[in-house]
Amino acid sequence: MQRVDAPRPGSAAIPYGTVEGGSVYATKVEPTTGTSEVSYHIPLSDPALPPRPDEPWWSHWRGRYVATLYLLDLVVGLGSAVAALSLRFGPDPTEPNHAYIWITFGLPFAWIATLSLNRAYEARHLLVGTDEYARVFRSGLALTAALALISFAVNLRLARGYLLIAMPLMTLAGIAVRYVFRQRLHRAWARGHRLQRVVLVGPRQAVIDVTRRLRRERRHGLGVVGACLPHPTDRLTGLPPVLGTFHDVGRAVAEVGADAVIVLSCPEIDGVALRRMAWQLERDDIDLIVASTLVDVAGDRTTIRPVDGLPLLHVEHPRLRGGRRLVKNVFDWVVAAVLLILLSPVLLVIAALVRLTPGPAIFRQERVGRGGKPFQIYKFRTMYVDAEARLAELRDLNETDGELFKMRQDPRVTPHGRWLRRLSLDELPQLVNVLKGDMSLVGPRPPLAREVANYPSDMRRRLVVKPGLTGLWQVSGRSDLSWEESIRLDLSYVENWSLAMDLAILTRTLTAVVRSSGAY
Repeated sequence: MQRVDAPRPGSAAIPYGTVEGGSVYATKVEPTTGTSEVSYHIPLSDPALPPRPDEPWWSHWRGRYVATLYLLDLVVGLGSAVAALSLRFGPDPTEPNHAYIWITFGLPFAWIATLSLNRAYEARHLLVGTDEYARVFRSGLALTAALALISFAVNLRLARGYLLIAMPLMTLAGIAVRYVFRQRLHRAWARGHRLQRVVLVGPRQAVIDVTRRLRRERRHGLGVVGACLPHPTDRLTGLPPVLGTFHDVGRAVAEVGADAVIVLSCPEIDGVALRRMAWQLERDDIDLIVASTLVDVAGDRTTIRPVDGLPLLHVEHPRLRGGRRLVKNVFDWVVAAVLLILLSPVLLVIAALVRLTPGPAIFRQERVGRGGKPFQIYKFRTMYVDAEARLAELRDLNETDGELFKMRQDPRVTPHGRWLRRLSLDELPQLVNVLKGDMSLVGPRPPLAREVANYPSDMRRRLVVKPGLTGLWQVSGRSDLSWEESIRLDLSYVENWSLAMDLAILTRTLTAVVRSSGAY
């Protein structure tokens, strides 16, 4: 047991919370003569956390990161323009038009200006979600349109080939740079490095829930270093350590060297109190983050609408119909058709291997699709033909919760079926389901009819979109996920779908397949 704060004479140490490796103690000071008041001295430092440097590293690091992006975008813009000049006009690009030299050197600065106008360098759009990539893509479209209009207006006669090389190359390179930087930073965050130090302010249970969420999902870069609760006698059974009450926020932030304060929904903190807290934190340049009660809603669906000084949070409904659905369907059909053509030799080889054990190469099973419509799903068979009959005797060995049956060493799986599952090759025939319109490339896991029969009303929300060949559930752990977590991920996809999200999930699927994480 690790004592954080030794009791003073005439006082007693009482457990106030715990940290990794020990407990945090508050010192109960007995009343002095002539008074009956009992006070608590709450330790504001956590020995399990590294000491906060004198300089606010987060603000400093964030500034360096944005400065690095500016520099790299400048290099990307110049490199793309030079490449377009060389590819379009050959080894002597000055021969056709000297104006292209000036355009080539001016294009990088126009690229940075367009990114700035699209707020691609603002901290709230960096490192999380697909919004950062979308802003780079929109900047590429905007700059292309602007150059075309300027060329027409001043009769510049800018070569279309030059633009068709420079702008796509610049846009893709800008996205690639951000992706590489993000992956490096996410790996550092996963190890607990470079996290933004956060103090949570709110009721006890909300603090515990948010702490668990932030620990589970480190890629947001937030590390909880303490909490301020409504009452000084409240305790937490685990991290974060309690630093005081709502009145001690400023002092607690200074003591632990926090970079931000997250205020959770709490009746004790009204608008006036929140404004005063913002004023207090402003002096030390501490970020103030107010958490709403909404869950699994993407940022691009929310906007703040101020009405007479009252900030109203407007939440848009998910856009699951119309043009967006058409774009998704066309994308699914084109990609599925191309993949089936390219992978046809592989599919034939796998089918021949599956036939080495008795039974058909293709396993068919009824699943439930969009709107509750049943369909036949196709997979390469990975189990013996009597697998369903043997399921009852294995029920007690189920290694997951909820409606699914999962078993790491399932005796019903054939030898070839194990490596097919590990590499997810058994899912490839579902490309036919995508072409038929029963499934999408990305979506919720296709459920069985018996699972749907036991769905509560909230869970039926999964059925408003087509099930997917892959999805958030597959790139986030697959069979290692609990039933509740897989459902939460599916619902999150339904609520926040976008084409950019689909592309991100497809990219992450390749990594998940190579690593064979959660596949059995």
